[in-house]
Amino acid sequence: MISFSSPELFRARWLQSDTNYLLGGGSNTLFLEDFDGQVFINEMRGIEHAESDTHHLLRVAGGENWHALVTYCLDKGWYGMENLALIPGSVGASPIQNIGAYGVEVGQFIASVELIDIQSGKATTLNNSECEFGYRDSVFKKALAGKTLITHVNFALPKTYSPVVSYGELAALDNPTAQQVYDTVIAVRKSKLPDPDELGNAGSFFKNPVVSVSHFERLKKAASTIPGFVVDNGVKIPAAWLIDQCGFKGKTEGGVRCHITQPLVLTNTGEAVGNDVVKLARSIMDTVRERYDIALEAEVRLVGRNGVINL
Repeated sequence: MISFSSPELFRARWLQSDTNYLLGGGSNTLFLEDFDGQVFINEMRGIEHAESDTHHLLRVAGGENWHALVTYCLDKGWYGMENLALIPGSVGASPIQNIGAYGVEVGQFIASVELIDIQSGKATTLNNSECEFGYRDSVFKKALAGKTLITHVNFALPKTYSPVVSYGELAALDNPTAQQVYDTVIAVRKSKLPDPDELGNAGSFFKNPVVSVSHFERLKKAASTIPGFVVDNGVKIPAAWLIDQCGFKGKTEGGVRCHITQPLVLTNTGEAVGNDVVKLARSIMDTVRERYDIALEAEVRLVGRNGVINL
């Protein structure tokens, strides 16, 4: 592992090799075999605060811990990101994945992202629209994938607090404070998701698929209990429900198990190897496609000997 605290140090080492991988917190990356190259860890730190009449404005270095930032903002009275509490990883990785939970996505609060071009060292700032945020997606996973280093993320948190409590267990809260939302999100996440320090896992393995309204209506006729949430481009279906209905909860492949309480998570029973993960994940994807005509996509980034691989 190569830690760096400045863009200059990062580029100097990165350009020494043709095979590199940049980790955030590492929680959303799964190495399937030994990586034949350099692995970098962002250790850039710093949080700057300013404000306008309507917003708290934060400039946060990419190496800061995401959950620590959410907690820091809550303690300061800068509200809005409580729904994203306890998501593992770094601030610099948050816009890449456009992390989201319980009806909120980080892209809602990002004013701009500061980055450098790895090859040239040129510094650039992208505004929110230029980041092309989508569901677990951004320009950093497409046109800019592997080409840039995110040095800072600039957030704008509204001074008027409006809790988002329409999703899941948060719907039971009645006009909650930001602290209550934060505490509830943490409690729910801890109750549903296995602690990776105790049971090896990379969190939610698959994205929740989005299908057209007509596709969802067809599915509803065949499976009346199928859940769905209307979004801008269709209907989002919980991948965990699809996986559970296909009978994978608790199923194992070698040393990998589909978690017994949250089938969206694949866990290491202690003896897992990369091929076990690939076999179980592909089996799940094939079965869901055959039964529901839905193509699941991996949310976890899988890395082989020479770099990222696709299922």
